[in-house]
Amino acid sequence: QVRFVESGGGSVQAGGSLTLSCEDSRSPDNIGPMAWFRQSPGKEREGVAAIDIDGSTSIANSVRGRFSISHAKTNTKYTMSLLMNNLKPEDTAMYYCAAAPRWVILAHPPKWNTFEYWGQGIPVTVSA
Repeated sequence: QVRFVESGGGSVQAGGSLTLSCEDSRSPDNIGPMAWFRQSPGKEREGVAAIDIDGSTSIANSVRGRFSISHAKTNTKYTMSLLMNNLKPEDTAMYYCAAAPRWVILAHPPKWNTFEYWGQGIPVTVSA
């Protein structure tokens, strides 16, 4: 069973920074590509950033240069992070941690529909 613990969301003024974290309950050996998605009210969910097990990353054009994704692994623990700098009001959304099956190789740009497992979401609000 895939289970995520997401943390780090909140409210910030425009120009500020936040870091989101997602801890995956699975053994790191069973983890494939991971990603962050976001969804604003009235908009479709969009992929923001993805990272493969080898550390290769993809960042969506809408946030490139401001957001970065990383991960940290031990023998028993996997954590993915999203560093968001120079936040804008249009970055306001619910952010979701997601995982693709272990056998998937992250494409560049990612095939966002390969991510099948989802966290509960964490809110990010950016005020002008």
